[in-house]
Amino acid sequence: MLRGSIARRTSDGSTGTAAFELIAGSRGTTLREMLVILAAATASTYGLGRPAAKGITPTAPVTVLSNSGHDVIGASTALAWGTGPTIPAQFFRRVSFPTTISSSILWTFSGGLFIPIGGTLVLWNLAANGVVDVSIEVDEAWV
Repeated sequence: MLRGSIARRTSDGSTGTAAFELIAGSRGTTLREMLVILAAATASTYGLGRPAAKGITPTAPVTVLSNSGHDVIGASTALAWGTGPTIPAQFFRRVSFPTTISSSILWTFSGGLFIPIGGTLVLWNLAANGVVDVSIEVDEAWV
């Protein structure tokens, strides 16, 4: 199993939009944990789910970093798109933060939250939100 992680700061807090998208690699990707830390003193509400349609033409997607330093992880992340992902019908997790910088939540998935090839997960802005720092840890199968 390949393990990777990355930390990103979101840039869009507009209500009814995706703040962060995790895009599965060519082997599928398993999300093990996600840490979300409020980086602005803005009451904020987020949800994590599978979008009805993934984002199209992500601008400047960033590949997840390999924890070993030499393996290649196929998963990537996006913060902006030509056409953004659509709202998930249901959410795996939701969180509401007070107006306190550094409020945080660590979501862990004991068996992992699998994202199949061609699939994504989004951190969705359920309100007019502040920006957050998002750190994730993922697994991918060996080739």
